Amino acid sequence: MQISIVIPLLDEAASLTELNDWIVKIMRSNHFSYEIIYIDDGSTDDSWEVIKRLRASHNEIKGIRFLKNFGKSQALNAGFKIAQGDVIITMDADLQDSPDEIPELFAMVQHQGFDLVSGWKKKRFDNIWAKNLPSKLFNWAARFSSGLKLHDFNCGLKAYKKEVIKSIDVYGDMHRYIPVLAKNEGFVKIEEKIVQHQARKYGITKFGMERFRNGFFDLLTIWFLSKFGKRPMHFFGTLGLLMMFIGFGFAMYLGIDKLYFNPKGRLIADRTEFYIALTTVIMGTQLFVAGFIGELILKTKTAAKRYEVLEEIV
Repeated sequence: MQISIVIPLLDEAASLTELNDWIVKIMRSNHFSYEIIYIDDGSTDDSWEVIKRLRASHNEIKGIRFLKNFGKSQALNAGFKIAQGDVIITMDADLQDSPDEIPELFAMVQHQGFDLVSGWKKKRFDNIWAKNLPSKLFNWAARFSSGLKLHDFNCGLKAYKKEVIKSIDVYGDMHRYIPVLAKNEGFVKIEEKIVQHQARKYGITKFGMERFRNGFFDLLTIWFLSKFGKRPMHFFGTLGLLMMFIGFGFAMYLGIDKLYFNPKGRLIADRTEFYIALTTVIMGTQLFVAGFIGELILKTKTAAKRYEVLEEIV
């Protein structure tokens, strides 16, 4: 199979039939062997019924229905697990991503040898205050921390080699940082392609301003994991040594001052420096313990179940 198209969705019943017909037209005109995987992330409208109707007339369609809304990252992760194509293409279900981009995205991965191609919606039709400006700030921070020179990390239209999506684990809200996750796994042939962005035709956006707040927290998580995810003791141990060094420094100062310079002065326990020394030594010890626990967890971790499937069509 050449292409797997993975489409997470939430309450997009109005757009699914038009989107599916558009994709099928592109696939057949280019003679691709393909599958379309819809992941219904807890929709409350008729999205799942539409998917079942589409499946009845298109054997290429597969569907996963979540018990409730678990989020886009979990939906993508579920789709990635069953995708069989040599190239996996993700896109949103709201018709803002154009299926006309699929042939070129496929060629860039399959024939030009890129591991991942990320779409760049250079000209957007979103609200400038609600999405455009926050997106620019968010993308700048992501570029600065990751070293990847992408303009639009959160674009839903992306293409991957099969090996990429089988090597990464997308959880939480990490779908924004799949290029960073791929880079951390050693896939460095990452390119960007300007793609067409269309105004939303049906329904309303499912994202609010909180996604940018969550995005920045996730960015910090990605940065930490990329730097210290495989060696937590390097982070916690360094901080622990620093705190213990400060604590022992104050303790030595108090001892020398009491023995040689001020033997009849205040008791050591009555001085502020004593409590600074005590606190920093305790904190340093705790950080060391946190590092050891992190190393133990790293050695024994197991994959956690992050979503629950209600129905599946394969």
